[in-house]
Amino acid sequence: MNIGHRGHAAMGTGRPGNPAPKPDHPAETATALAPVRDRLLEEAAADAQALLTAAAEDAASLLRDAEARAAGILAEARSQGAADAETARRAVHAQARRAARARELAARRECWEELRRQVVEGVEALRDTDAYPHLRERLAARVRQLLGPDALVTEAPGGGIVGEAPGRRLDLSLATLAERALERTGAEVEQLWAP
Repeated sequence: MNIGHRGHAAMGTGRPGNPAPKPDHPAETATALAPVRDRLLEEAAADAQALLTAAAEDAASLLRDAEARAAGILAEARSQGAADAETARRAVHAQARRAARARELAARRECWEELRRQVVEGVEALRDTDAYPHLRERLAARVRQLLGPDALVTEAPGGGIVGEAPGRRLDLSLATLAERALERTGAEVEQLWAP
């Protein structure tokens, strides 16, 4: 009797001519593998749950980071917007001040020019008075005093005298005298239209 040989054959070594035994019933195999299958399913479910939990944590972390970046960008945009608005406000304010100052200066210049025109017209009107010949003689005497007795004395177009000597000229026209008088009193005259 060859017991050893049968023992090997019963164990199914898988040698040629001696295949592994086949289960008798598929239901028995399923029942026998059920604990292994259940354990594999539990492990797969646990792994899947761990992956889902990690993914949810990553998504929550990404969402928090995105919200923080968005809040930072929004805060920076608000700050920049406020700074830009302040810069624009200052620029508009400065422009308005310059425009107001330019209008004020233009108005003052206009007032000055009108005053000058009226003063010159008023002084030149002296030509039509009885006092003008005496004024003209006094102006001619002043020219000769300053330029010498040989100075050429001529009547100015709007009244008054212009004197000339070699290399020198003296304008004592009524318009020039009126303008000089205005310039001397300029600061006092400007008080007439200053706020």
